[in-house]
Amino acid sequence: MLNPLVSICIPTYNGEKFIRSAMESAINQSYRPLEIIISDDASNDRTLTIVKSFISKTDIPIKIFEHKPVGIGANWSNCVQNSTGEYIKFLFQDDLLKPDCIKTMINLAVEDQDIGLVFSKRDFIVEGDYNVYKAWIEKFNNLHSHWTSIETVQHGRDLLRDVNFLSQPRNKVGEPTTVLLHKSVFDKVGYFNTELKQSLDYEFWYRVFKFFKVGFINHELVTFRLHSQQTTVKNSKITISDYQEYPHIVYKKLFWQLHPKVKRELFFKYNYIGKFIKKYFYNKDNK
Repeated sequence: MLNPLVSICIPTYNGEKFIRSAMESAINQSYRPLEIIISDDASNDRTLTIVKSFISKTDIPIKIFEHKPVGIGANWSNCVQNSTGEYIKFLFQDDLLKPDCIKTMINLAVEDQDIGLVFSKRDFIVEGDYNVYKAWIEKFNNLHSHWTSIETVQHGRDLLRDVNFLSQPRNKVGEPTTVLLHKSVFDKVGYFNTELKQSLDYEFWYRVFKFFKVGFINHELVTFRLHSQQTTVKNSKITISDYQEYPHIVYKKLFWQLHPKVKRELFFKYNYIGKFIKKYFYNKDNK
């Protein structure tokens, strides 16, 4: 299909402050055909009222699904499960898509049927005092630059073998708004890990990397909004067990795809034989 259907998936919860701008960026896309899938986690504000006001303003079908809150990952997955598009384009309620975002991503995605994930750079909108977020932006601005090398199209396994794979920042792809996915990836690798609160996006990206090619667009196609109420900011102020558990997840699911140096690190940390060797031989020899 030269113009496959793309489902814009918008998981929502009490998003009345920014959802209008997000919806406008969705319906103003230069690409067609589209559908918009809303999965709402029992909002008690005007989120759904605002979403419904767009139904008569666009040729794009808008489908709303009310979802029982059981974690953000379940809400993300519910969006996908209720979509009918060949491709999934996430858009979070406080973010924006630039007008040619989906068109540009699809043009790359359809070049190779083995591409399962396309991602791009993003720019930022800051709500409030810029200085509050300055250090975060400087650290996490160009996530792709933390790969040793990256190509426009390559197999995801090439990136999993990067020696910097587990170094900070661990998310070298970006937030869900930066990503376009072929829906078949969910049949292959499953859905988002509902036990994770912060690392569930890149834990999923890297499961996709194991089986599919990846496309990268070196332009800012989306806008990521920073504000005090978003999950990223809230979680940065508390201890998230994800960060301690994530390397163990990598060890269990991706070990054989990793760089030898990263394998060695994880082997000594999580494998019972490796821990024995490190305790009784390696540490002894290095005293």
